[in-house]
Amino acid sequence: MPTQKTLSRRWPLLATLLLLSGWLLSMAAPKPRPTLYLIGDSTVKNGQGRGDGGLWGWGYYLPVAFDTVRLRVENGARGGTSTRTFRSQGWWEKVRPKIRPGDYVMMQFGHNDSSPLTDSTRARGTIKSNGDESQEVYNYLTKQKEVVHSYGWYLRQYISEAQQLGATVIVCSPIPRNEWADGKVKRNRADYGQWAAEAACQGHATFIDLNQLIADRYDQVGEATVRSTYFNATDHTHTIEAGARLNAELVAQGIRQAKGLSLKKYLKKAAN
Repeated sequence: MPTQKTLSRRWPLLATLLLLSGWLLSMAAPKPRPTLYLIGDSTVKNGQGRGDGGLWGWGYYLPVAFDTVRLRVENGARGGTSTRTFRSQGWWEKVRPKIRPGDYVMMQFGHNDSSPLTDSTRARGTIKSNGDESQEVYNYLTKQKEVVHSYGWYLRQYISEAQQLGATVIVCSPIPRNEWADGKVKRNRADYGQWAAEAACQGHATFIDLNQLIADRYDQVGEATVRSTYFNATDHTHTIEAGARLNAELVAQGIRQAKGLSLKKYLKKAAN
């Protein structure tokens, strides 16, 4: 039977072996992949994300740009929502509890935020600014009073809440619509694009001017090509497959060009 003296000599060795075995187990255990969560409106995920009506959001094609062995991409966007209703309808609560430290949250809203603050069909509009002003309205859908905030204010709430959970946040300006003036596609740098940039800056999030990236490409190829290649004849907001693929490609370009954004390490190598 080992004496107390013998046991005392063995304890350092046993402790070392235990530490070593724990280290080996931790090295052998596969690290969970981080997840990139997408939130936004139908230009990110149209319908059920299955090409409803021949229309696609860019979120469906974004995973093609990534090494999905090392990164998961989950598209939590919801058609018809604004920064206000993505929260009030509970869609954010479907994403938020899943966020873990090391994950990423990318958001693109704005197409529905310009709707009326209150009406009997959608009640999804937000105040047109990045300010802290608010307005109390009667919501005819919920039959309750509701305090409505600005577009930028809602963005800042998403940014803050995701960051508190340990996520890196990326804010995109809304994609341009198929609307033209004097041979140039209309941009949103003076309103929603600007407010998104301001909210991202205030929240210390990465900003990707997706509107400008896409608008520059549209202007380069020309109105006729854009209308015939990226959109159908009746919808000026939602893209067909080719348009969604282009937009996803430009989202990836924006990620690659963003300074200090660790998400870029999961991108596949760009083709020469």
